[in-house]
Amino acid sequence: MSRAMLYKGYTRKILRVNLTEGTVKAEELPNGQLRKYIGGAGLAARMLYDELAPGIDPLSPDNKVLFLAGPLAGTIAPTGSRIGVYTKSPLTNGFFHSSAGGYFAPELKYAGYDGVIIEGASKSPVYLYVDNERAELRDASRVWGERTDATQQWLKGDIGDEAAQLAVIGPAGERLVRFANITAGCRSLGRGGIGAVLGSKKFKALAVRGKGKLAVHDMEGTLKLSHEIMQIMQGNPSTGQVLPWFGTPVLVNANNSLGVFGARNWQQETFEGAEGLSAETMRQKIVVRDKACFACPIKCSKYSVVTNAPFEGYTVEGPEYENIFALGSMCGISSIEAVAAAERECDDLGMDAIETGVSIAFAMENFEKGNLSARDTDGLELRFGKTELMLPLIGKIARREGFGNLLAEGVKRAAEKIGKGSEAFAMQNKGMTFAGHSARGLPGFALGYATGPRGGSHHDSRPTGERCGIVQRDTIEGKPAYTVKVNHLMIFTDSMIICHLAEAIWGPVEIKPVVVDILNRVTGMDVTTGEAELTAERIWNVIRAFAVREGLRRKDDTLPKRFLTEPIPDGPSKGMVITEETLEKMKDEYYEIRGWDRATGIPTPQRLLALDLPDIAEDMKQILSQEQGR
Repeated sequence: MSRAMLYKGYTRKILRVNLTEGTVKAEELPNGQLRKYIGGAGLAARMLYDELAPGIDPLSPDNKVLFLAGPLAGTIAPTGSRIGVYTKSPLTNGFFHSSAGGYFAPELKYAGYDGVIIEGASKSPVYLYVDNERAELRDASRVWGERTDATQQWLKGDIGDEAAQLAVIGPAGERLVRFANITAGCRSLGRGGIGAVLGSKKFKALAVRGKGKLAVHDMEGTLKLSHEIMQIMQGNPSTGQVLPWFGTPVLVNANNSLGVFGARNWQQETFEGAEGLSAETMRQKIVVRDKACFACPIKCSKYSVVTNAPFEGYTVEGPEYENIFALGSMCGISSIEAVAAAERECDDLGMDAIETGVSIAFAMENFEKGNLSARDTDGLELRFGKTELMLPLIGKIARREGFGNLLAEGVKRAAEKIGKGSEAFAMQNKGMTFAGHSARGLPGFALGYATGPRGGSHHDSRPTGERCGIVQRDTIEGKPAYTVKVNHLMIFTDSMIICHLAEAIWGPVEIKPVVVDILNRVTGMDVTTGEAELTAERIWNVIRAFAVREGLRRKDDTLPKRFLTEPIPDGPSKGMVITEETLEKMKDEYYEIRGWDRATGIPTPQRLLALDLPDIAEDMKQILSQEQGR
């Protein structure tokens, strides 16, 4: 097969929107770049590395936001129709990527585009309306300040088409909350503050309507393999039974019973109120029906309605496990109704629920240990378990009111301002808080947390292999090599933009042949599993080089003091801890496998040249030379 052929699945067109100039132009995506970086996170990382100067302020007009649909979006390929959004994060100062399901990505592809680049900054609020081949900027002053639900309702009326797919920011994004997100339908893209970047540009929304068609390379083969994948999914206990019935909240009892379920700002890893947050309780009390994303047989999402006081009337698509952890156990709260209401508030205000919940837990521990007083917190008694605090405090953070203004900066910056040793309670890495899976109880995952480009993200590495017993969790032997494999699975699937909840099918600890098979059927590429590993490594190194240009070094690949010095106090994983010595030993081996300089964590020019990244090799050579000359 000729590699010069034009790959199918892609439209090979992208819209570039310059808000400063008020222009919208279509550009062609180079065919060679698609094979080299696949799409999604890979393509975005390369584009932002090339287009962003090192050291720019993420909230300045110099930053850019990319919306990208993957090569499978809009096809029947299961879980392949996710939208990805990418930028330089105001929370971590590094390359940040996030994806969400729903129906936005197929609509963008049917409109004729693989993606949209938002750059510059507008003087007044605007939104972009893409109607097939036609794209125009429109005034959004009417909804500037509105919540995401009201904004979406207004946009459909302004457009005059209920079928339009929408991605919007809320008040948190407008006020530059560093973990403001984007709401697309009922789905969120966030954690790293992409909503704040759009808010700094006065860009309120992207609205898309598409009625075109997509071509795939091998229609018969795509249909056949997609059917086979669906059968595999239906026969797998995770994707065929557990996720369809319980969704991600099944992890509440699973992690709690293993002793790796964070509670009260990670002071504990079991929570006595876990049953009140469990999937079983949620199913019984608030779940109304199951929901599925485009071309996905799993139906893992749950549409929920709270029917009892004091949160009666709150509806939400969720809550998902991570939000139950952050807004529930981390804050000492055991009411699934309270969590559902809190998640809906975060969604409507346009703010990441994980960062919000962990920020509140951070404040609660500081209050209880005397680093904060009621005078600092606008009179609020920030104690664990006080359900009545959650909604008012979420509103304060989103609007940067009073004490909320401090928490809106994220726990790393908040701790720097509070002082008094509060850094020890900031459960973060690289500025991002840790998700609802233990570092202390899962050593390979801890290494992934420490070295991951997004900091506390549970999608740079994954807990699944150790949590499910595929690999032993009571040893560090082999964990660096294992972590590299999982990194590659994650970034390759994030470049295809397929769902990590189906990792049992795609992995779960390395790239399975079925992943490249479906990519080849749709696009006409002839990628092998070995080439996919090399492509994933190339993308991982581009992202690492981006971070190195921004100042990241080995010292930044770390964990919070609590995880390094305080063993898990009780429960099934009692006594487990990742000491600094253990982490540093794993990092040595990890860097060696990766071909990174052991002293600094900088990718070596030799390894980058082997990955066909000559320009980045030259950049890293210069930075390494400067480091070694100090």
